[in-house]
Amino acid sequence: MKYIYLLLIAAPIAIAGRYLGLSPIVVFGLSALAIIPLSALLGAATEAVAEHTSPTVGGLLSASMGNLAELIIAGIALHAGLIGLVKASITGSILGNLLLVLGVAMFAGGTRFKTQHFSRHLAGFSATVLLIAVFGLAVPTLFHSLHPDKARVATVQMSLYVAVLLIAGYLASLFYTFWTHSSAFDTPDDAARVTVTPKWSSKKALVILLMAAAGTAVMAEVLVSVTERAVVSLGLTEFFVGLILVPIIGNAAENSSAILMALRNRMDLSLNIAVGSSIQVALLIAPVLVLMGRAFGQPMDLAFSTMEVASIGLAVTVANSVIRDGESNWLEGIFLMLAYSVLAVAFFFF
Repeated sequence: MKYIYLLLIAAPIAIAGRYLGLSPIVVFGLSALAIIPLSALLGAATEAVAEHTSPTVGGLLSASMGNLAELIIAGIALHAGLIGLVKASITGSILGNLLLVLGVAMFAGGTRFKTQHFSRHLAGFSATVLLIAVFGLAVPTLFHSLHPDKARVATVQMSLYVAVLLIAGYLASLFYTFWTHSSAFDTPDDAARVTVTPKWSSKKALVILLMAAAGTAVMAEVLVSVTERAVVSLGLTEFFVGLILVPIIGNAAENSSAILMALRNRMDLSLNIAVGSSIQVALLIAPVLVLMGRAFGQPMDLAFSTMEVASIGLAVTVANSVIRDGESNWLEGIFLMLAYSVLAVAFFFF
């Protein structure tokens, strides 16, 4: 994992390339490569800060900051007025985590262990929250389709209220997970874990966290600045890039962690990373972006295309069907990846 930081060399090259007039595709690729280690550094620094707090506060911090890199990228794109790209990245992140990341993790783990087990309580809880997430995204879409408004004024206004409600729901789920029912989410690994001396001091961890966040913001700005030209050069649509490429770039480090945990037969943690990330995107990241859009003067709503909402609904249904028995194997992983591939092909021609 430490070798991923070698990709940081791409950062200064991307910045220089932007001003030296390098191909938009090259600058886009270099900035994307630079964001991957910065995202990993964000995660490592967050964990280091959490080590200096209580288990509850540390868990909350890790859960809340899990998608920080993606939020930064989406926030920069939103400020630049690329609302379509931002909304596509929300859909893509949910689909990618539920189908691609979870699928690869189950397949990778299944090649080493015949059957892997995880908490049915965690699976049931995740299934319920995912359905609420779909509900929260489907209602604004239904509202807009039945109440067409070219300026989308009513849809944006309605989405602001829905965003606040979704954030409240996410906070309630954290309260349930870390306070009132925390014991239900304990695993054998948690019980066996011993106190470890933090590798970084709290000051060092905080400084690295802030520097990584600033670096991610800079590289996200570079990436966003060339996105439109790169999209044209690649012959792709902005929608497809936002749906497939942006989520992979922003979540690469976290996704690799989910796969690594599966290879270590820690499917509870792997499931929590993959599914938990989807939940956070739907109930926290998307609503926060709606509120940020209001602050930036870039009104964004939660009304997605029918294809997007249907795809999210299907992904949640398939994922819930796979995890409900508390077991996984390599074949289920292949089917999840197959489902993601089918959707990716459909969106390519969408």
